[in-house]
Formats: sequence, structure tokens, C-alpha cells
Amino acid sequence: MKRILIVEDHAIVRMGIDFLITDMFQQVDVQQAASFTLALTLLQKNKFDLIILDINIPGGEHSRMINSIRAIQDNARILVFSGSEEEIYALHYLHAGANGFLSKGSSEDEYKVAINAVINDGKYISSKVQQLMVQNILDNKYVSSNPLEDLSKRELEVMHLLVQGKWTKEIATILDLKETTISTYKSRIFEKLDVTNVIEMFKKLELYKAEDIK
Repeated sequence: MKRILIVEDHAIVRMGIDFLITDMFQQVDVQQAASFTLALTLLQKNKFDLIILDINIPGGEHSRMINSIRAIQDNARILVFSGSEEEIYALHYLHAGANGFLSKGSSEDEYKVAINAVINDGKYISSKVQQLMVQNILDNKYVSSNPLEDLSKRELEVMHLLVQGKWTKEIATILDLKETTISTYKSRIFEKLDVTNVIEMFKKLELYKAEDIK
């Protein structure tokens, strides 16, 4: 019998995934947790074949949840699913050790493919993320487990000022540099973080401990 844990705080979403899973497997025990704290309690009591994990769960701490799960069950198979942008979050969670990343906006067939792949000791990423990885290779981009480590000291200074809502002209005044120089740093930061604007940059920063590399 398969034993699967759904970690998701929205009841209607848990019910939908539960229904999908029971339709996929003849013998399956599906348990649910509306918070990460409850999930850890269930993990201490039962061994699961698959954990379907929402990244924005009460009590959770982003990718650090994966290490917390593996501290209890070191061979746990984890399928992260999220409503957040795959382009920003997927590679980060795969680097952190997840077995797969699935967008909540995926089709029913994609859900089934992802669940089957991960529960059978495989990996799952969408075609969109596969294309992103291939493009990074073609562009000779190194996808660091923490891209913030690739930023220079000056780039970090500019990035932190951008996060504070400063404009290019303001940053130039603060750092006593030309506006064109700040624009160049900004372009480099976006390229290294693989983002296209400040909002995406801010979302990506939420995933990493920027204070560790200051």
C-alpha cells in the first residue's frame, strides 16, 4: 500500500489532490496536514512513500523544510508544488534536494505524471523548467545553488539599495557613481539572478539568506 502525505493549508486543494491520488492508486493511504508543524508530527509517526509539499505553508521555512523532513526520513521523496513562478522557484528547490517541482496551475495529467515519477524514485520538472535549464547551458550560465554568492561586493550594495526602493539616480548619488555605471550593475545583477525586474529579484531574495554573504 502506498502512503502519501499532502502538506497544504487550503482544504479545497487538499481534497482535490486526495481525490486525484485515490483515483490513481488502488491501495493508498492519504494523510493531510494543514501546517508544517503537523506534517512533522505525522512524519515522526509514519513512513511515507511521497510527500506533496506546498512551499507557502504555515510554520514552514521555504527550502529549509526539505532538510527538516529528511532529518526525520532521510530517503523521503518530496514533490514541491506551488502557485509561485516556476522560473524563479523551481531550480532553487531542486538544488535544495526536492525530487520534483510542480506548478499548482498544471493540468490533471501533469499532476499524475509528476506524482508517478517521484513516487517511483524519479525526478519531475515541467517542460518549461527543462527549457530554462537547457537555455542556461546553451548560454553557458552556471546555475549556482545560491546565485547571490556570484555577486560582487558592489553588486550586492546596488542590489540592497534596489530592494529598499531606491531609483538608479538615487543609488548613483549614494555610491558616488555615474547613473550609467549603476545601470550596468543592475543589468549584471538581473542576469546573474536570472530575473527581469526588481519584483522578481525581491522574490528570489526571499529564498536565500542574503545576510550570510554580506
